[in-house]
Parts: sequence; structure tokens; C-alpha cells
Amino acid sequence: MDKNTWDLIIVGGGPAGLSAALLAGRARRRVLVLDAGSPRNRFAAHMHGMLGNEGTPPAEFLVRARAEVAGYGVEVSEASVTGVSESESGLVVSVEDGQILRCRRLIVATGVSDDLPDIPGLAERWGKDVLHCPYCHGWEVRDQRFGVIATSPFAVHQAQLVRQWSDRVTFFTRGLVAIDDDLAGALASRNVAVDDRPVLEVVEFDGALAGVRVEGGELIAVDAIFTAGALRPHDQFLAGLNLDREDGMHGSVIRVDQTGRTSNPKVWAVGNVTTPPATVPMVIGLGAMAGGAVNADLVAEDFAVAATA
Repeated sequence: MDKNTWDLIIVGGGPAGLSAALLAGRARRRVLVLDAGSPRNRFAAHMHGMLGNEGTPPAEFLVRARAEVAGYGVEVSEASVTGVSESESGLVVSVEDGQILRCRRLIVATGVSDDLPDIPGLAERWGKDVLHCPYCHGWEVRDQRFGVIATSPFAVHQAQLVRQWSDRVTFFTRGLVAIDDDLAGALASRNVAVDDRPVLEVVEFDGALAGVRVEGGELIAVDAIFTAGALRPHDQFLAGLNLDREDGMHGSVIRVDQTGRTSNPKVWAVGNVTTPPATVPMVIGLGAMAGGAVNADLVAEDFAVAATA
């Protein structure tokens, strides 16, 4: 096997990709991880809901994870993949710097981007006090004044969910959610206030979130905002493989089986790129599943080739 040919190339060096790399590396596979260096949770100061790593900064976690996989011979390189194609012997991976790499199997763990609504001041506070996941951040802002800014009808669930962490919630529907009598009654029963005026801006004062300014100029004081961006999977470089896709509440994603295998038998996809709502511990599990499945597939191929020879 030449230096540019690998048993497994993993595109994406976040928790899902590195978890897959750990399993495959321990199985004595030659593994290369290609990472573009922009993890989804880079805006957050700490990770939560992480048993054994509760409160760990994301960057610190990645440093430790990379050191762990390196102990099993896994190589990690900062690179952006521009395309993947098939060859007689496996897959060809094209890299932005002009490299052409070959592998027997591919795992895609490139995640998604959160394309936030175009509300002035919102993006600047993303990951600080503008949040999306109460399981990840709700405890840290518990009992404070929450605003939920709707970006789709799914925001009803978010408004109801965050009520678990505070009894002071204002739901800014922005006209995107139809509030019938039953829903209005349900929200009012748990003291969730509804404001259907357009949101003009998110206001900060002295470096901290001050509130949400609505049409007419009124400033509604909040200490934390929950919202959701449009989720954009980082899978464009796979277009040449024509992988099957499926549509769900979070948009179009690559269709996979329970191990992460796609419609191409040599390609797996795991983590937020296929399961956008999954938290870090969830994608670690998905990555481990894919890493083990890829090794088992290669074992079967190795035996088949040996028997034929």
C-alpha cells in the first residue's frame, strides 16, 4: 500500500470522526483523518451532557482526542476535501491543495452549519447567550428570562421545551407559527408569553445581552435566547457519488442505515451531517458504530480476497 492509499479516510475531525478513527485505529487499520478546522461547537465555551467530560472546552476535548487516536497510528491532517469518486480499487479523494488520495473505505463526519436568521445582533452572540440546545446550555442559564425566536413551526417545540429550565419565557413567533386557541391555551397554562411582532434586533449592553427589540421599538428584556438556524449539511463534495437522500424536519440529508452506511457500500456518513440534532455524546456513539462497521466490512473483504488468491 503506497503512502497515498489508506484503508480508511475519515472526512471531518470532530467528535464523530475521531470516535470512528479510534475504533478503526485500534483495529490496526491505516487511517487518515482530514479536517477543515471549523467544528460546529467552536462558538461554545464548554460542552455539557458529556459523561466523564462534563464542562470540557471543545478545543481541549479535540486536543485530547487527537492525541488518543495518534497513539494508534491514526494520522490527522488539516485539509478540505473537494470531491470523491470511485475507482476499480476503491475511492479517490480530491483535496483542495491538489492532493489525490485513495482509500478502500470512506467515513464522512463533516457536520452542518447553523445558518442563523438575518436579525442584527443575533449571530454576534451565538454560543454565548444565543443558544439552540437546552440540554447543552439550559442548566447554565436556568431561572433566567428566556426569549425563543421562531425560525420555523418547529419553534413551538423549542418554546415548550425550554420552559423546563425557566418559568419566564417569551415566545417571539415572528408570524411563522400559527397560534390557534388550543396552542395559545397550552402555552398560557405554563406562563409562556407569546409575542407575534417582528423582531428588529438583538440588543446588547456593556458586553451582555440586554433584550430583543420588536416592531414599534419596545425592548423586551431577556437574559438568554434560544433559536435555531437552517441546518446546512457539509456534504456537497459527495455530489459525484449520487448518494440516496431523505427529507425530514431538518431538511435533506444523506440516507444511511443503522451503522451509518450510505447507498454506496464503500461510504459511511455519521454525526450531524446525517443526524443534525444529535449532541456530542450521541455522535461519539455513532462514530464508534461506523468505525467498527467499516473494520468488519474490510475484514470480510480481506478474507474474500485471500480465499480467491
